[in-house]
Amino acid sequence: MQLPKPHVFIFMGLIASGKSTLAQAFADKYQLQYYNSDIERKELARVERNSRGTGDFGKGIYSPEFTRLTYDALIAKGKAQVAESCSVVLDGSYVNRAERQHIRAAFATTDAKLVFILCEVSEQVTRERLQRRALDKTAVSDGTFAIYTMQKKGFQYPDELDPAGFITIETDGEVEQLLTILESSLKIAPFSS
Repeated sequence: MQLPKPHVFIFMGLIASGKSTLAQAFADKYQLQYYNSDIERKELARVERNSRGTGDFGKGIYSPEFTRLTYDALIAKGKAQVAESCSVVLDGSYVNRAERQHIRAAFATTDAKLVFILCEVSEQVTRERLQRRALDKTAVSDGTFAIYTMQKKGFQYPDELDPAGFITIETDGEVEQLLTILESSLKIAPFSS
């Protein structure tokens, strides 16, 4: 799918907010390249995608330094797509203003339009999703409810973002329904009519 100008769709939110499921479905539907921070982090660390680490908050491959490498790798891949005049989907937490400012600055020298999509869900649904994920041998994320709690404490609501490039979506629903809601919120053809 070609848009009049390249767009970077940045799916963000807390652990188990449904951002990866929705981001992947959106990318698949519109044939956009999709880059996920969990996958990128494990590729950089040279560990199997579905290997389950401890997910220690702020340590090891989740240290600030390794997280910077991960998000910079996403930016580099996104910029490569934009350089080819292609839109792209980036999927990560982006829970603090500094990280969002970093990605905005990185794309400021391009002609890409950034669209931030904040995925939200209740704590009860988060807990249920994390319980199911713990049993899923193919899951990539190492997130746990304890990590979710710490991440939630540090979350900075993205009120610094321009409303024209910021969407919030409640992800407690079926993927097809969520895609319809998302598409109607995107004031960009061919998504909205």
